[in-house]
Amino acid sequence: MRNPVISRPTRAEIDLGSLKNNFRNIREFVGGDTRFMAVVKADAYGHGAWKCAQALESAGIDWFGVAIPAEGAELRRKGIRKRILCLGSFWAGQENMLLNQGLTPVIYRLEQAEAFDTAAKARNSIAEIHLKIDTGMGRIGVRHDEIDPFLDKFARFANLHIEGVMTHFAAADDPDSSDFTREQIGRFERALGAVEARGHRPVYRDLANSAGAIAFPDSRGNLVRLGGALYGLTRDVMPPDCELPDLKPVMSVKTQIAHLKTVPEGETLGYGRTFTTERESVIATLPIGYQDGYSRVLSNKAKVIIGGQYAPVVGRVSMDWTLVDVTALEGVRVGDDVILIGSEGGCEIRAEDLGALSDTISYEITCGINRRVTRIYAEGGEE
Repeated sequence: MRNPVISRPTRAEIDLGSLKNNFRNIREFVGGDTRFMAVVKADAYGHGAWKCAQALESAGIDWFGVAIPAEGAELRRKGIRKRILCLGSFWAGQENMLLNQGLTPVIYRLEQAEAFDTAAKARNSIAEIHLKIDTGMGRIGVRHDEIDPFLDKFARFANLHIEGVMTHFAAADDPDSSDFTREQIGRFERALGAVEARGHRPVYRDLANSAGAIAFPDSRGNLVRLGGALYGLTRDVMPPDCELPDLKPVMSVKTQIAHLKTVPEGETLGYGRTFTTERESVIATLPIGYQDGYSRVLSNKAKVIIGGQYAPVVGRVSMDWTLVDVTALEGVRVGDDVILIGSEGGCEIRAEDLGALSDTISYEITCGINRRVTRIYAEGGEE
């Protein structure tokens, strides 16, 4: 199908209807009195943070999660009003920005707590924080076995309120690590008990990421963080054979054929001459490359969809261009749509598929779709 365009035709189509449906289906699947946080860090995994946040806010999400305060401040500038948690905390000097923008930091170091307490005290206010416990991820957080001495020193911060206690799973998507995930849950519960024994009354008990929320019901606490599942990214970040709610990919990546040429048998194509035609071939040139996030690793491995049929990528993916062999396809013309992530006519290519070819996960694929790839937003989905 050919569509008229007035700019470079390479684009990412974001189906906000599917995004909202994914959230509703997860909410129904989880059930109970659980609250839900949509993780929209990294520009909503490449989908566009404020547009996704706007759609999810209208669908009834309770919280948003960002990596850094700047991401939260941008959401505020765009009119997002729901609570925002800064999962990566903050850096010295950002305390007043957090307070001004109504952003809640995750705290895991006493120096952070002291700086935020001082800023809150200067305003004669009590600031909400969420305390991060490291139960086995090994990244950030107060070690689960060091929580008591931390709390001893934390007691001096009269202007901070521990609104939530949280942790993060290392391998909730791996069935072989189920015992470790359960050990993390146990470590969290013991740390939470220590917090409550000091007189703190956290509102939120927050353990589960997408995999945890779906595969480990006892990890749901009363607030779960939904990341990849919201965007329909599941096959490589969920336990296999796990019952899933109905989730659909939110992002499709498309372009159009920019050039067609017939080349003889035995001709080499692309940088490094890594592909040689084995017959007279029709080669299509696509205006997308590794600068756009279509990785060079996909050279001579990936395929695309044209007119409901697969066509293989041939030669090395370059910075701005990719070649595909369309010899077996009939009636192909310049301007025809090409799907690099998405589905048509029974053919499907998912971000998970490109992740497997690239020895990575779907999150890196969607996060890597560069901002020069135009985002086109549509409600779509099923209401």
